[in-house]
Amino acid sequence: MPELTSNVLYYGDNLDVLRRHVADESVDLIYLDPPFNSNATYNVLFGQADGTKAAAQIKAFDDTWHWDHAAAEAFQEVVTHGEDVAQAMVAFRTLLGPSTMLAYLSMMAPRLIELRRVLKPTGSIYLHCDPKASAHLRLLMDAIFGAKNFVNEIIWFYKTGGMSKRWFGRKHDVILFYAKGAKYKFTLQKEKSYLAHKYGFSNVTIEQDDDGFFTLVGMRDVWDIPALRGNQPEALGYPTQKPLAILERIIEASSSPGDVVLDPFCGCGTAVAASEKLGRKWIGIDIAYLAVSLIKSRLTTMGSSDYKIVGEPTTADDAAQLAEEDPYQFQWWALGLIGARPQEGKKGADKGVDGRLYFFDEGTDKAKQAIVSVKAGKVHVSHVRDLVGVLQREQAQIGILISLNEPTGPMREEAAAAGFYSSPWGQHPTVQLLTVSELLSGKTIDMPAGGAHMTQVALPPAPEPTVHPDQLSLGA
Repeated sequence: MPELTSNVLYYGDNLDVLRRHVADESVDLIYLDPPFNSNATYNVLFGQADGTKAAAQIKAFDDTWHWDHAAAEAFQEVVTHGEDVAQAMVAFRTLLGPSTMLAYLSMMAPRLIELRRVLKPTGSIYLHCDPKASAHLRLLMDAIFGAKNFVNEIIWFYKTGGMSKRWFGRKHDVILFYAKGAKYKFTLQKEKSYLAHKYGFSNVTIEQDDDGFFTLVGMRDVWDIPALRGNQPEALGYPTQKPLAILERIIEASSSPGDVVLDPFCGCGTAVAASEKLGRKWIGIDIAYLAVSLIKSRLTTMGSSDYKIVGEPTTADDAAQLAEEDPYQFQWWALGLIGARPQEGKKGADKGVDGRLYFFDEGTDKAKQAIVSVKAGKVHVSHVRDLVGVLQREQAQIGILISLNEPTGPMREEAAAAGFYSSPWGQHPTVQLLTVSELLSGKTIDMPAGGAHMTQVALPPAPEPTVHPDQLSLGA
């Protein structure tokens, strides 16, 4: 396998991607935030409930993993692998039986084995989870990475709403920090806090800064970092998005500029964004095009273009196959072709908006927007009329209809009748019809500030997450 020369985003099953595309001892740092009991519906790595499809099949699942044919096969594969991990899985089977937790551990074990393989001797891995699974995962990590290579159990403490009358507030996540070997990279960091001065800590060096904060030299293993809220510029509306500050802290502590950072469950791409910001190379893997599209949009907003994507459709035939297998995955992939941000919300509840693009065109800080609609099946003139109605309702300036099939003559006439939007860069069709084939061949949307290279802006506030950080998550 060739050495990583650019940043790479893979669409697909991370187990397959790791085995086929990531070389032995080629990664300096791994961060992963795998899914488990997230109390919401996500597209995740798992087979159908009856076990008739492979583990890489996309499936919307509610709340839990299931012990089925795919989980049993994964369990048997790990046991056949031998070594300490096989003994650990047999012990888990004895303790847990054919349960949700055993299914989860059976799916995680082969992936953790591959992650150990790709990690350099000086590398480290950070596994993000919550107390529901942290004890089981720590035992599994001990079996794969060795108990002697356990470095820290980091507690991410946050203050979010919601309390219970039946138990203490569950307001923390766990991050398990393991090294590949004794000579792992680690850079001491400084943390600003009032606590050192207020409580007179005597075992740390105190320095007073100009801003009145006090610096603790040597960061502790409890991290008080606020959870993301929907009104923060950083928030993308992805329910389990993690604060950039967590990933920046991990990356700065356990890697150097130019090192390779891997996130095999990259979700909306916080680890990717932090790596890009801090001058690290990165590998991101996710099995949902929603995640891939969000990451592409996020990188575009950051002004980053030096990366490649592996595993997504490259021809119209590939796109047609994806549309047939999963229309929603096709939708998210198509949005990624133009760098549009997918619309948040449940499937079928988008009210005619599949994605959005934002731009400035009047020298002010007021963002304008283009509404994007994606159609995987047959298209007809009513789709254009519906898009015009959505533009009026959303007070958007431009509407874009992306289709797999060619627009009809009446559709083109209806689009032309919608007129033009004027900007300092000229006249832009208010309604634009583009096919997947046209986009794949290089055609771009006609928008202010240079078409597909229009000025990207900070996204507007996203809605409040439906899942709080004290529930386990899917990707960062």
